[in-house]
Amino acid sequence: MIDHLDFLLQRLLRNRIAQLTTDAQVRFQPPDEDWRSLVSNTTGNSLNVYLVDLRENRKLRTNERERRTVGLDVFETQPPRRVDCHYLLSAWSPVTVTSLIDPTPDEHALLADAARALGEHDELDPAAIYAASIPPAAPPAPIAQERFPITLLPVEGFPKLGEFWGTMGNGNRWKPCVYFVVTVTLHELEARSGPMVTTALAETRVAGEPGTAQTLAQFGGTLRASAAAGAAPVAGAWVDLRTTAGVRRQLVRTGADGRFLFVQIPPGSYLLQVSATGFAPFSAAIDVPSSSGDYDMHF
Repeated sequence: MIDHLDFLLQRLLRNRIAQLTTDAQVRFQPPDEDWRSLVSNTTGNSLNVYLVDLRENRKLRTNERERRTVGLDVFETQPPRRVDCHYLLSAWSPVTVTSLIDPTPDEHALLADAARALGEHDELDPAAIYAASIPPAAPPAPIAQERFPITLLPVEGFPKLGEFWGTMGNGNRWKPCVYFVVTVTLHELEARSGPMVTTALAETRVAGEPGTAQTLAQFGGTLRASAAAGAAPVAGAWVDLRTTAGVRRQLVRTGADGRFLFVQIPPGSYLLQVSATGFAPFSAAIDVPSSSGDYDMHF
């Protein structure tokens, strides 16, 4: 994800700053002696966009998991972590300083252009940025649906700028930087958490009186459009639970995921009558609890 963010920043800066005509003018290695040597051999000004720190964004943290069902299996995805990527952006000229030539104004102008390009966004939209490139392109699949919040020039500043430049070589001079932070999402892989609980049994009784025991079940399943693998769930269908004598016990509707749920049902044999707009109604006999644990149905 972070490598995709680097290339996204490169495209954004090139899109917005006319003098940046090649990718080589926006690079991400440390601004040390090797970088200085590289810049001195170029024909145009360059931007160094250095990822200097990574920290988890605790304000955006959540414990909510995403869950989906496949048959009787439940798959869960851990909530993603949000990570703040701290960048220092500096501008560099290949011109050698002499008594008659001072490249600093050119560097400052490029720095201002970069700050302006970044400041146009509260969040980075990969689809829009790639579409504005020449030639237009589609963003890489891992970031096509992502959004990257950006904070430009935080008021507290980068706290260790002196130490940063001190690690880039003995002869390095301090240069001004555009400090900005981009938040990325580190998605977790989906994992099977176990089989779905389709039936729950609860027994109640008066203490000391075994004859008052009563068992009630809670059970549910998924209604789908057909028996085909991956068939769409049917939302808003009516599922009518009746005794074998035709007496209604409960009438429920399926949710957006096609799930239905019955509660406080005594164990026994029942008849399910199912109807939905656009489908032929049908009936199915079931036992509660089911020997297979499966109450799923289809039209």
